[in-house]
Amino acid sequence: MTKLRAVLFDVDFTLCRPGPELSAERYGRIAARHGVTVDVSRYDEAREAAAVNLKRHPELLHDDTIWHRFTAEIFVRMGGPEEIASECATEIEQGWEMSANFELFEDALPVLAELRKADLRIGLVSNGIRDLKEFVAHHRLDVEVAVGSRAHGRVKPHPTIFQAALDQLDVLPRDAVMVGDSLEEDVEGARALGMRAILIDREERHPDVEERLTDLYGLPAALGLSRPA
Repeated sequence: MTKLRAVLFDVDFTLCRPGPELSAERYGRIAARHGVTVDVSRYDEAREAAAVNLKRHPELLHDDTIWHRFTAEIFVRMGGPEEIASECATEIEQGWEMSANFELFEDALPVLAELRKADLRIGLVSNGIRDLKEFVAHHRLDVEVAVGSRAHGRVKPHPTIFQAALDQLDVLPRDAVMVGDSLEEDVEGARALGMRAILIDREERHPDVEERLTDLYGLPAALGLSRPA
């Protein structure tokens, strides 16, 4: 039986969520600066529809243009004109690069602290455009490694992005666990490399998944850690 040595975490919707500055109203404010009006009530529907059309790079390369098209499509589906969609998408994306625009879930820091007490190494593995080192510093996260897809060059579920974090931690896949909110990117990607993986299902969308938690508070017990005295 292997001994657990490290835990890797996804970032967005696992440890943190977008704050008010990244809400539907941001699309509305930027559209207004360009003299047009969008329907902010259509944001959730527009984002879901755009997500259906979102196509990863076939070789899982990190490609900023994919996310740019995704943002522009949301803008158009909210009623924004095509001719300024790209320009507005660029302004919207700038907000997603700022660590201060994200809020940690209340369970993030206490659970990271509990894992630390168990002498576990901790790393972050994220698809996205933010500077993860700046994010870690801003939110004062006690982690040793942060691997982002923009810097690494490939996105989850490509095995090399998980392996890059494990290599920096000097840990084998069988001695680590991946924790994230995406079945395909986090869970299936990590398992394909030989890691154990646990789904964080905060909105309870996947009740049939075997290793699943609805928040991080249950993670130490799921990892077999004893409760602090």
